[in-house]
Amino acid sequence: MPRRRLVRDLQSGVQLDLFFVSAVASVLLIRFYLQLTGYPSVGGATLHLAHVLWGGLLMLAALVLLLAYLGRASRRWAALLGGVGFGTFIDEVGKFVTRDNDYFYRPAVALIYVVFVLAYVAARSIHRRRPPEGEEYVINALQELEEAAMHDLQREERERALQYLARARPGDRLAEGLTGLIHGLHEVPSRPAGRLERDAAELLRQYRRVARRPVFWRGLVLFFVAQVLVKLIHVGILLWYPEAGGSLLARVAFMSRRIDDYALPEWLQLGSSLLSAGYVGAGILALPRSRQAALRLFQRSILVSVFVTQVFMFYRSQWEALAVLAFNLLVLLALGYMRSHEEQEAA
Repeated sequence: MPRRRLVRDLQSGVQLDLFFVSAVASVLLIRFYLQLTGYPSVGGATLHLAHVLWGGLLMLAALVLLLAYLGRASRRWAALLGGVGFGTFIDEVGKFVTRDNDYFYRPAVALIYVVFVLAYVAARSIHRRRPPEGEEYVINALQELEEAAMHDLQREERERALQYLARARPGDRLAEGLTGLIHGLHEVPSRPAGRLERDAAELLRQYRRVARRPVFWRGLVLFFVAQVLVKLIHVGILLWYPEAGGSLLARVAFMSRRIDDYALPEWLQLGSSLLSAGYVGAGILALPRSRQAALRLFQRSILVSVFVTQVFMFYRSQWEALAVLAFNLLVLLALGYMRSHEEQEAA
């Protein structure tokens, strides 16, 4: 009897990224809102409804969506609600690791950082520990047909399902039958495309047209080179304060004293800026060989900024941190869009 095990969703990366990005964004927005409003108490003089409860309700809603509904849309909504709920929950970790329920416990931010990083690494390792097997390809192809039953099979879904079935075990009768079925689905009349679908198709056409031009990729390199310079300038500001004086020896002496005064959040912010810049540099070097590899490294650079740098930047300048967060999230979404279509083109 075959061993029972969990079957992986080969397209789960989008949902996982949405979950973690929404979780980090919720932590930052909650901290900003509470500081802006003077940390109000919800519940009156006797009760206090901590926002950890709202986080639990949102995670419950995400579980209900996953258990009660089918389709990729329900999974994406569950990832969004679950991420916001988890961020709302973990934001109050300081209350549960201190005897006096101290929400403002300074190492709480470092604990939140460690939880996010370990959870993200663990989630990403699901697909890296072993390559997909034949039955996983077949089951994921069936999942694409689930979308066909709900919305008609789109071109990208059809091609992805056929690619999965081509990698199934030789002689798999279910894979052979599904392949014939999918080849016949192109004759099924499609429903009229909605406004969003037409806009998405037009966006894809424009991207494919622009991506064929070398100037587009040169512009992308210049954009991330500017990101590297900004990050290095930020590191320079942290290490080379103007109070150090003009001479090189005075600045080195001041830098050594400044480093001795660094707290854990400053070290984490400094290290994350350097790590993010390193990913950008590696992406620029990888671009001539592989666009997919370069986009993946650029994504990692933005994720480091979102998961680490933004959290500690928030304590120093809330408005600046929120503006940079919004910018990073837009760049992350654009990179994910570009990477998915580059992978489809390569396949």
